[in-house]
Amino acid sequence: MSIKQASDNKKKDKKKKNFLHLLFTNLFGGKEKMNILEEEDIQSPWQTILNTFKDDKVSMTALSIFLLIFAIVLIGPLVHPIDLSFSESSQKDIGPGRDFMKVPDALKDNIEDIAIGPTFSVGVSTEGKVYIWGKTRISGTIDLKHIPKDMGKIVKVAAGYDHILALNDQGQVISWGNNRQKQGSIPKEVAQLSNISDIVAGYQNSIILTEDGYNYYFGNIMNNDYNEFHPYQGQLKKIAVTSDSVIGLTFDGEVVYLGTQQNAYSNIPENMGNVIDIATTAATVAAVNDQGKVFVWGNLSTKGEGLVPETDSKIVSVQGGRYHYTALTEDGAVLSWGADNYNQSSVPQKVSNANIERFYTDFYQNYAIDENGQVYTWGLKGYLLGSDELGRDIFTRLLHGGRMSMTIGAVAVIISTIIGVIVGGVSGYFGGRIDMILQRISEMVASLPFLPFAMILSALIGNAMTSQQRTYLIMVILGFLSWPGLQRLVRAQVLSVREQEYVIAAKSLGIKERNIVFKHILPNVISVIIVSAALSFASSMLTEATLSYLGFGVQAPQPTWGNMLYGANNSIVIQNFWWRWVFASTVLGICVICVNVVGDGLRDAIDPKSQER
Repeated sequence: MSIKQASDNKKKDKKKKNFLHLLFTNLFGGKEKMNILEEEDIQSPWQTILNTFKDDKVSMTALSIFLLIFAIVLIGPLVHPIDLSFSESSQKDIGPGRDFMKVPDALKDNIEDIAIGPTFSVGVSTEGKVYIWGKTRISGTIDLKHIPKDMGKIVKVAAGYDHILALNDQGQVISWGNNRQKQGSIPKEVAQLSNISDIVAGYQNSIILTEDGYNYYFGNIMNNDYNEFHPYQGQLKKIAVTSDSVIGLTFDGEVVYLGTQQNAYSNIPENMGNVIDIATTAATVAAVNDQGKVFVWGNLSTKGEGLVPETDSKIVSVQGGRYHYTALTEDGAVLSWGADNYNQSSVPQKVSNANIERFYTDFYQNYAIDENGQVYTWGLKGYLLGSDELGRDIFTRLLHGGRMSMTIGAVAVIISTIIGVIVGGVSGYFGGRIDMILQRISEMVASLPFLPFAMILSALIGNAMTSQQRTYLIMVILGFLSWPGLQRLVRAQVLSVREQEYVIAAKSLGIKERNIVFKHILPNVISVIIVSAALSFASSMLTEATLSYLGFGVQAPQPTWGNMLYGANNSIVIQNFWWRWVFASTVLGICVICVNVVGDGLRDAIDPKSQER
């Protein structure tokens, strides 16, 4: 190898090494070592500030966490839209978890029966063993996972709102769970039966059906319209219950109402033909005749229970959830319609491609079993961060609440920064009487006690403003009462800068005074403004949260992190439903701390005295 080639290779290796070094330092925040002359020659003051800030690992970590939270609350609401009018009593105060439909592995290959409750499911294996999964705690003292012992071989189960019935191969009915309305107290006449064909569990009631068509009702008789002397005893093939009524299907294929009142349920459609199956949601009834046609009636709403989809195959079976129906056709296809807020009506493609033999539907969950015994599930799997007192998803409200809290903080900071910069700049530059007047105004604004002032204003306004208008008002109040501190900082900086040579030179050139203030002086004090704005952003978020927590800020149902904490402001929630306050308070605290740390990091990076060379 010649001397020239060796020299060229050495230069290439050096360039490659320098390139890798620069790439590493840029990616991981390292500061390239330079001598003082090189640094002054290459780097601008802003580059120096940026490099100093990047070397502050604590501030960079805080900035990364804040940007992550900001991105989540910015993009999250687009993925998880919110319905501010939504509430669901069956889903209130549910703990975090995604286990509503997590079928135990020991049950998957030998399922005999499945029954579904609001937040739990119970299944029976072909060997007669009972399994339960999901959120099974009903109250502080009642947990459905405590299955009674020595039940024998169970052949059928039924899940109610908060209790479970089981039927063994000896015809004995066993119950456990809530019994406050005697829905779990098996009557003596039922205990003596040996020909039970079906068991039904509803909202605070239970119904037993015998093979010869007789039914026995026990539980709450005030909430449900049921006539114990109805004329259809000995004729009933199947029974279904809504939230407040009982419907029967006779051996002759006729749908009958088993109550005494005239209502939407008793208004049964005529000419349905020979009905082979019935099902109910919370407020509607569906029937399928031997031609595969589905009829739906009752308290039809905008949830879509009455919008039966068209199909080329004949429907042979139907089951109802809380606000949706699922049906099976003769060729093994599954159809679903009605409310879809939890994707309970969106049949997965893998289910559509399978040959389904059995299915189970109730509340917001669906289970389907194909010809090979494989289990498919769709619907409500649970809540990642739990639900609140109205059954609303806390994760979704946390996303939307974060966006609202950050928006309020950002708008308030923009308003206060604009006012503070203008007042401080004008006051510091012109001085004299203008300075005196503006400073007295600033002192009057600063002397206003913010929280009492906002509470009094909220009490005076009362219900005269909508929730959205109150949100705008909070932004404006925060902005108009937060500027005095910033204007004092800007004024002090302008007082020191206005005597600099470049300002005197600008005056000598005849530049207009407003241009001197806003184009020459303020850009040189912008660092102070940035630091103050960052710290004010955190303060504004805390102030909004405080107002909302006290009930004087943004009002529900519009979520913010503050009013989410307001909804958890009692000892019962704090002790029993920790998820309702822990997540909101944690993310608010992390966000505010990160913003403050970033502000401190910027202040240290801007202050030359804190930089050690």
